[in-house]
Amino acid sequence: MPGFDENQQFALAQRLKKEAARLGFDACGIAEAKRLDEEADRLESWLAKGLHASMTYMGRNFEKRVDPRKLVPGAKRVISVLCSYWHEAEHAEKAGKISRYAWGDDYHQVMKGRLFELYAWLENEVKSLSGRAFVDSAPVMDKVWAQRAGLGWIAKNTNLINPQIGSWFFVGSLIVDVPLACDDPFIHDHCGSCTRCIDACPTDAIYQPYVVDSNRCISYWTIEHRGNSLPENIVSGQEDWIFGCDICQDVCPWNKFSYSTREPRFLPRDGVRDTPLEEWEELDLEAFRKRFKGSAVKRAKYEGFMRNVRAAKRSRSLRDGSPAVSS
Repeated sequence: MPGFDENQQFALAQRLKKEAARLGFDACGIAEAKRLDEEADRLESWLAKGLHASMTYMGRNFEKRVDPRKLVPGAKRVISVLCSYWHEAEHAEKAGKISRYAWGDDYHQVMKGRLFELYAWLENEVKSLSGRAFVDSAPVMDKVWAQRAGLGWIAKNTNLINPQIGSWFFVGSLIVDVPLACDDPFIHDHCGSCTRCIDACPTDAIYQPYVVDSNRCISYWTIEHRGNSLPENIVSGQEDWIFGCDICQDVCPWNKFSYSTREPRFLPRDGVRDTPLEEWEELDLEAFRKRFKGSAVKRAKYEGFMRNVRAAKRSRSLRDGSPAVSS
């Protein structure tokens, strides 16, 4: 923007962060929009090794994924926001476990609605604005941009950790063509010698620090996989998870800093954390659609969800030494 000097960039960035906090975001940072050269090399290596399993979309639109200027021509900044979804409640004993992020309403819709409000505020401030909002729904490396914007570091389990709030949060991005004062990237890795996430993973999905093999990941198999069954090495370590998996976050010591979400739409829906595995077995298609209307759980689809329930029951039988059931 012509005449937009450094002082104006700084002042606008500060007002933007204040508005983000007013809208309910727990953190906001700003990074320069440019190609992610180092991350591009790592992503290319990860894909070449087949660690993305059947998620072929991870290899599509490669340049858009590593260069935000391919998504928004003339982009100058990536604005990253975090929103906590943690809640102090726990899974009930014997419950079929659903990942915490899916306990409430679908985060895509909630986060995107807030990002649109933030975009509208910025547009009103600068009068002329071009940009797009992203919430885990397009080829944007959200966690990398959040790290570049000073909001945390990418941990050994590949989650982003913010030193004030842990890792139980959603990440959203605005890519815009307005110059704003950038934050310093978060350059310190505070994982240190800790390997709790690596040691706790029952299927050895974190096969080396900072690298997850989707072929071994319970979350991949219970959310993204579209087959009729789960492989035996996943079933044997499934530990009652029927949608997603939170083990590597549950054991992370940085999550002692997590605090309950301020967003009521992320609070646990009735039955989502305490329904016994046996009751999930009785779920029919109509009940599934009703219970998970507006929920991220619908991504697994009814057939996938029930496949996961059967697999979890078999996993429990393997642990208990009871007669096996088909998965």
